[in-house]
Amino acid sequence: MTLTLLHTAEAHRASFDALRDKIAPGARLVHIVRPDFLERAQDGIDAALGDEIAATIASAPGPVICTCTTIGPVAARAGAIRVDWPMMQAAARTKGAVLMVYCLESTRAPSLELLQDAMRGAGHPGPLVPLPLPALWPLFAQGKTTDFAKALARAILDQAVQMPDLGAIVLAQASMAGAAPMLGDLGVAVLSSPELALRAGLARL
Repeated sequence: MTLTLLHTAEAHRASFDALRDKIAPGARLVHIVRPDFLERAQDGIDAALGDEIAATIASAPGPVICTCTTIGPVAARAGAIRVDWPMMQAAARTKGAVLMVYCLESTRAPSLELLQDAMRGAGHPGPLVPLPLPALWPLFAQGKTTDFAKALARAILDQAVQMPDLGAIVLAQASMAGAAPMLGDLGVAVLSSPELALRAGLARL
């Protein structure tokens, strides 16, 4: 079977292929890249866009992972795996405060709602602290992924040192995964979505 990944940024193609080569070299991935979905979703997802997302998912030959947090809720209703759901479940199993980092405002509501659902389901008392970093997004949009990851790590470290009860950091967007290895010295769970989501998708094959 084939696992399809629905992206809104071309950069995710290479990162998920690299993950596939690491954890399941024989798996077949098909990438659908639709940056226009994210562009159109910035002011809300209307019926026409929702129908187009659903049709794209329905046309795939097997399981689908939607790697875009903004369109994730609509994609999930159409049967896709939300890239961030396995990560949110992992965060809900930790103890202490959860710091949720994001760059796009359109990510805030779907990410918070999903993480809150996971925490309620697991009986996690919180607190849940959002950390918006919108000024850093242009680095990723311009393809400066290394600079983006470094800038994220610096900003997260600045916030983390002010949270003695911190138990987990959630990198809400798949594009943020490169910052995770730079935060390993914090002694808390640093969670990014790509590998956890890919494992969940592969388990459906």
